[in-house]
Amino acid sequence: MVPPEFQLLVERYYETLYRFGYSLAGNRTDACDLVQQTFLIWARSGSNLRDAAKAKSWLFTTLYREFLKLHRHTRRMNAVEPPTLEAEPVDADPGLLSGLDGEAALRALAGVDEVFRAPLALFYLEELSYKDIARALDIPIGTVMSRISRGKDQLRSILQQRTRAGSAGAPSPTPTQRPAHHG
Repeated sequence: MVPPEFQLLVERYYETLYRFGYSLAGNRTDACDLVQQTFLIWARSGSNLRDAAKAKSWLFTTLYREFLKLHRHTRRMNAVEPPTLEAEPVDADPGLLSGLDGEAALRALAGVDEVFRAPLALFYLEELSYKDIARALDIPIGTVMSRISRGKDQLRSILQQRTRAGSAGAPSPTPTQRPAHHG
């Protein structure tokens, strides 16, 4: 029988962990695997966490580390480096994102360099503060802010390229419309 507190944890965080996993991995299968592995690790050792208020941060950190392990393994198996995108800032057309749907946004996010993708996804998809992102990824807050800024630049560039190619979908809110959330 599953302990009620574990079931509650799964109910509370499964969806947000899945979205984060999907934003990192770029596909449903790996996202599901990442979430399941995260909860498996929790079942084995996470219940030893002394401060229950840090469970969310622990789960996101664990999922991110599992993604890095998966990514390293996949890179070794394929021996192919992902394409590098220019990190040069790009001025976005104000109407650029007006026709973007959620799936298209996640596909574009998957094109952002891995180092910028995780902080960007945690900020926009999970609405974590800079402080919580720094804790989840175990990096300084200044690094979080820098990676989010550079990640937004890459995302804008990707979206501009796709818009020029005519691949934008239905309207949805844009990442730049989200209110500032500093921690």
